[in-house]
Amino acid sequence: MPELPEVEVVRRGLERWAVGRTIATAEVLHPRAIRRHTDGPEDFGARVVGLTLLSAERRGKFLWMPLGEQAGADEPESEAVTGHLGMSGQLLVQPAGTPDEKHLRIRFTFTDGGPELRFVDQRTFGGMAVEPLEKDRHGIVVPSSVAHIARDALDPEFDVEYFHAELRRRDTGLKRALLDQTRVSGIGNIYADEALWAARLHYDRPTSKMRRPDTDRVLGAARDVMTAALAVGGTSFDSLYVDVNGDSGYFSRSLHAYGREGESCDRCGTPIKRESFMNRSSFFCPKCQRPAR
Repeated sequence: MPELPEVEVVRRGLERWAVGRTIATAEVLHPRAIRRHTDGPEDFGARVVGLTLLSAERRGKFLWMPLGEQAGADEPESEAVTGHLGMSGQLLVQPAGTPDEKHLRIRFTFTDGGPELRFVDQRTFGGMAVEPLEKDRHGIVVPSSVAHIARDALDPEFDVEYFHAELRRRDTGLKRALLDQTRVSGIGNIYADEALWAARLHYDRPTSKMRRPDTDRVLGAARDVMTAALAVGGTSFDSLYVDVNGDSGYFSRSLHAYGREGESCDRCGTPIKRESFMNRSSFFCPKCQRPAR
């Protein structure tokens, strides 16, 4: 599933190619793609046609584009088109007339006659909706489905002190806490394993025993690894994750732990180990990342 760096790459593409354009049509080709929009395909189209995409926003793995009459209008935005990529969702910018993708689910055309915006999703775990905007507990305006999602580690307003207190308050494993989007958003299985490897912390370390330097170390590692991934377009293992132009990311070449079972640790040479974790896998170095005593 795309994580923060991959979703941020898509957001930047939307900011460049879609923001400021007015929607002419919104064609829903598969109802599951708007299952979160409970009023159905016709209402989805009616709610967006004639409106302008004012900006491209992200929190963690969630994307949204506020809707309005025009960019710079005085009226505050009240609704947004939201998007979640799920396991295989893609938001692609394609010239009008380009043949439809096999798994095309939603097509937006624009009044300027320029490139279309297409939502393509092979597994249909992702989707789009039109949602009201509201204020979260920090007073930030976000879609209603995003209000419970925490800020991400790259956000300059991320509250490290609160995050550390939450770790200490709830007795769980460290990786499980990193994957909890209500505590810190945007980190998934790949970047959790990479951050824990860089911080030399075991994935099942009890959070109730975390010291503040440990918390700072793992958050710093998460920031570093996601920033490095963002610089090369994110992590792509197959054709399912691409940016809006259909290009893959290259961070898979720089992974130290994730997906490297049996390969030598880049730090100490010990074979990387894989263990089952929450219906997926955790990859770690058994020497560099020893379980807490």
